[in-house]
Amino acid sequence: MEKLIILIAAFILVSCSLHSIKTNKQVKTPRDGKAINSKLTVVYSSKYLIKFGGLEKLHPFDIRKYKKIYKKLVSEKLLNQSDVFVPEIISEDDILRVQSRSFLQSLKKSRDVAVYLEAYFMRFFPSFVLRKSIINPFKYATGGTLLSSRLALKYGVSINISGGYHHAMPDRGEGFCLFADIPIAIKKLQAENKINRALIIDLDIHQGNGTAVCLQDDETTFTFSMHQGNIYPIPKEKSDLDIELESGMNDAEYFKILQENLPELIKVSNPDIVYIVGGCDTLKGDPLASLNMTEQGIVQRDWLVIEECLRQNIPVVMTLAGGYSKNAWHVQYSSIKNIIEQIKNI
Repeated sequence: MEKLIILIAAFILVSCSLHSIKTNKQVKTPRDGKAINSKLTVVYSSKYLIKFGGLEKLHPFDIRKYKKIYKKLVSEKLLNQSDVFVPEIISEDDILRVQSRSFLQSLKKSRDVAVYLEAYFMRFFPSFVLRKSIINPFKYATGGTLLSSRLALKYGVSINISGGYHHAMPDRGEGFCLFADIPIAIKKLQAENKINRALIIDLDIHQGNGTAVCLQDDETTFTFSMHQGNIYPIPKEKSDLDIELESGMNDAEYFKILQENLPELIKVSNPDIVYIVGGCDTLKGDPLASLNMTEQGIVQRDWLVIEECLRQNIPVVMTLAGGYSKNAWHVQYSSIKNIIEQIKNI
């Protein structure tokens, strides 16, 4: 059995290496890109992609959606490859601003990683395989949220084609999330005196329980979560403001709630930067939720928040978070497409 696992691990590492060779080098090595209309930046790395010898396809979250979105944006000429900003991997020192050393130690145990990601087949693989194939991609994506934060402060709007890992806790991963990318970015910027206050607008269908715990009792941050009430996580944690949505809610009902709350959220929190957790699992037919939003409704939702931030001259970062239907990637592609087109017309 042990020899079989080693052979499978070797196959996974070889397949990852072959994939890496084929990946476009322009989005592999950290580098600067170019702001669209001097206002919008897009952050992406080919190292976001989890490649686990095909076994990653067994997981309900399509980690390949990041690559699909990026390739579609480039093929449709909405984005030039040279425009994309490519992040560095997040450092462990920066992770420790929010999450514990014992959590980092637990990532060396395959069984713990398997539990955090709800992918129990991973417990049979050596930790070095998981580090290369699973953990490092999450670290690069977390570095992407930090880079997007810096770029938003400089240009106004930034999209990380990943991130939004809002279930990650200070002492553990949870709900397919390992690193608390947005709290980590906030704490790093605060340590550098780049920002004082931050607002997180979590529009994923699942409550941002990890974000709430990571930033509890932190008066410099305001956490807002607008989520379905009768699904994971149960029980819920306490954000600064939680709004529970009922099953079956449509676009019009959703927009009414968001539009009623958005101006007051910004007024009360007085942020130097805003983060959007833009999960598209509010889409009708998502297997892990039961709202009835349309693709166009989600596109309009994301732009509503960004447009308000632009109007008030507040830097804003968008992360992609969840979405589990087969066309989740296309919904988020359409949203990013709309943002790019809107920004180009300003």
